[in-house]
Amino acid sequence: MRTRRISTATSLAVLFSSVVLVGGAANPAAADSSRNLPAASVGDILADGVHKRVFISDPSRGNVLVTDYNGALVATLGSLPGVTGLELSADSGTLYAAVPGADAIVTIDTATLRESARYATGTDTDPKYPALAGGRLWFGYGTAGSGHIGSLDLAGPEPVVTLDPETSSTWYAAPTLVSAPGAPGLLAAGIEGQSPTELAVYDVASGTATQTARTSTDGGNLSDLALSPDGRQLVVASGYPYHHQAYRTSDLAPDISYPSDAYPNAVDIAPNGMVAAGIMGWYEPDVYVYKPGVTAKPVRTYDFPNTGYSSGSDTLDPAGLAWAPDTSRLFALTVNSYGTRSLRVLTDPVRSVSTVTVSAPAKATRAKKLTVTGKVASNGAFAAGARASVTRTDIESPKGKALAAVPLKPNGTFSFADTPPAGGTVTYKVSYAGDATHSPGSGSDKVAVSRAATSLTLNHNKSLYAYGAHVSFTAHLGRTYKNRTVELWVDPFGADKPKRLARTGKVDSKGNLSTTVVMTRDATVTAVFKGDGRYASRKVTSTAYAKVKVSTSVSKQYKTARIGSTPYAYFHKKTDPAFTTTMSYLKNRSYRLSLEVYYAGKWYDAGSQYFKLGTKGKSIVTLTGTHETGYRMRVRASYVNGSSGDSVNSTTHGAWKYFYFTK
Repeated sequence: MRTRRISTATSLAVLFSSVVLVGGAANPAAADSSRNLPAASVGDILADGVHKRVFISDPSRGNVLVTDYNGALVATLGSLPGVTGLELSADSGTLYAAVPGADAIVTIDTATLRESARYATGTDTDPKYPALAGGRLWFGYGTAGSGHIGSLDLAGPEPVVTLDPETSSTWYAAPTLVSAPGAPGLLAAGIEGQSPTELAVYDVASGTATQTARTSTDGGNLSDLALSPDGRQLVVASGYPYHHQAYRTSDLAPDISYPSDAYPNAVDIAPNGMVAAGIMGWYEPDVYVYKPGVTAKPVRTYDFPNTGYSSGSDTLDPAGLAWAPDTSRLFALTVNSYGTRSLRVLTDPVRSVSTVTVSAPAKATRAKKLTVTGKVASNGAFAAGARASVTRTDIESPKGKALAAVPLKPNGTFSFADTPPAGGTVTYKVSYAGDATHSPGSGSDKVAVSRAATSLTLNHNKSLYAYGAHVSFTAHLGRTYKNRTVELWVDPFGADKPKRLARTGKVDSKGNLSTTVVMTRDATVTAVFKGDGRYASRKVTSTAYAKVKVSTSVSKQYKTARIGSTPYAYFHKKTDPAFTTTMSYLKNRSYRLSLEVYYAGKWYDAGSQYFKLGTKGKSIVTLTGTHETGYRMRVRASYVNGSSGDSVNSTTHGAWKYFYFTK
């Protein structure tokens, strides 16, 4: 149940809603939002446009929850057992709550959020559904099998409760009542959950409820009903049929219907006549917004997400819709499969959603004209003179450059030509700011615009250097348009050394930019030119290689002498030579120690073995066994890329060390 009244100021705002005031910048529209509510049930919901608050009754817990317009909980008003229907005074100063568990109508000061009075309605009256009309607060009351309409006279110095003088039942149960600001003497009623649904209209201008029309509809399981602002149309939400029916209040003859889906369970009508029709549906849109009397297409729809474990979406609570009086928001109460209730704040509900599609050529040539087409799609035609803004973003205008606004045809299509001055990725964004009936929207598309190629070279590719050599890598950049900046990146071999930016800057007058690399490892140097408006980006690499530092010394010899021109270390056959290898250290690095023997004028392999390098880059190996005399021998240490435990240096062989055994 809901009834809506608006103050004189609000009525004037509705009357002059077509007037556009130009002045300060408008606040940006907020996005739809959702907040969980500590509610076990829902009886009614209404919005206070003066204090920007929403009131929600929770019959199960006997509370009225108060939130702000963003859905944040402001207060919980308790001690209201079974509180169901809510009504707001014309000036938004007083909230009326029907409290069946207390057999009372309770008034709450909306400024202080404190209870101001309780008006007893009589033992076991169980009042539920209040509505303001004809200077009185009317309410449905009674239990199953005995429903009536009573009133609270607000005109006198003390409000007076009047109950239905008829002792026989007028309604099967307490009827839901609704009224309208444009028809102050009119009251409409229906029974929630009844099948078939009964509806009635009353003239209450005299202070008594005189029935003027009554009907039994073809609908069933009534959940909600609402009057148009002028009181001429009554819209109902019944579980069946699968649309929102409307009836003329003059005689309750069927009028139009607002298409929705299974199962209608909520309806609210804004002060300007916009109709919000809600259903209890898992797989269809949950809310449909219509212009008054226009049923061809909804202005927009809302489909709630799934926040529970079921396969369907959250569902709308019965009678769970309420308009903000200025129609800036539509409030909806939903429940998920866990029983968690949420207040959803639906923004910009009276304007059709605008979807902008933009279609540009996939490729284009710089400095040559191209054509961009598209469409702003929305319900309803666009007014003559409607335009959309266009922004071109490219390498020379990274923040975007505004182009001439493009006119929209009545069906929303548009077309414009442009000559891109810069190459690379060019983005055309088309934005529609929105109007009284269409929401804002934007879309974009990208074009790959060709650019000329430039030359970029880098020296020292495949060169090999001694360990620790200082090597100057020089990039040379050819002709460009504006950008003369080059980046030089150095990537040493090995996962423990990350790629780093060694230098970035403009090339010199000869087109060169250099950086020095200390070659302790193999390394890949990359030169990067990021391009400009006329020349494409370019990247080249140069991989140079570094040896390790390796040496071997021999010890424990009894003398050193030359054989020919080569120095030999001489050992007695009972002495085991010691070979000390020094090598550039790296964790887990090994080296290969190789032996050769000279026989019949040639050196022959006598075996090799890998040994772990010590943490200080040194390792000592002793040659044991039976040593044959009279043979020349030699030994050397080698780093072998990929076999010495890592692959960060190029294979490097140390110098041969020669030795000889005697008796």
